Amino acid sequence: MNWLELIGWAGSAVLVWSLLQTAILRLRVLNLVGCVVLIGYNAAAAVWPMVGLNVVLAVINVWYLRGMLATRHDAATYEVVEVGVDDQFLAHTLRVHAADIARFNPGFTWHRSGKRSAFLVVKADEVVGVVLAHAEPGGVAQIDLDYVTQRFRDFTPGEFVYRRSQLFTNQGFRQVISPPGMIAPYYHRLGFRRQGDAYVLDLPATA
Repeated sequence: MNWLELIGWAGSAVLVWSLLQTAILRLRVLNLVGCVVLIGYNAAAAVWPMVGLNVVLAVINVWYLRGMLATRHDAATYEVVEVGVDDQFLAHTLRVHAADIARFNPGFTWHRSGKRSAFLVVKADEVVGVVLAHAEPGGVAQIDLDYVTQRFRDFTPGEFVYRRSQLFTNQGFRQVISPPGMIAPYYHRLGFRRQGDAYVLDLPATA
């Protein structure tokens, strides 16, 4: 096997690997990389129909990637819906994603007692994230769960809950604290400050 064949096999492997991704952004990026490698391989081997096919696939991937990256922080793309802590659809969402939630939020348990808040982050009619919180003394909103579904794992839809600070200030909160023990937190990108093992967001004072 010569070096050209190795490149062809590598491109094919990346293409197959991309189709195994559950996160749509990662799928598109890897698929694009595989297409670019196969364009080079098939051009060198003068297999022009395959060159044409991979060029078309690469253009499609670029088109979708452009749209994804342009809207990943767009408040018009995602909507935050506050629901009741006893909402049946919320319970269904937590149950369906229970195993994946446990991977990134070990020890998470949802209690319905006390002053609690529940938010679903949606894109059109698809749930892409869940944020659950409860009240602590001193006007503190302790986040119990900040979960993103697998398809949107490369995005941070939970940011729209924190960006719209009135969701918390209207309930009398002055601070938001990140979930305890969360795997791969992203709060440093949202204006939270590090405080020990947690991240804290200071909310603006209400008028």
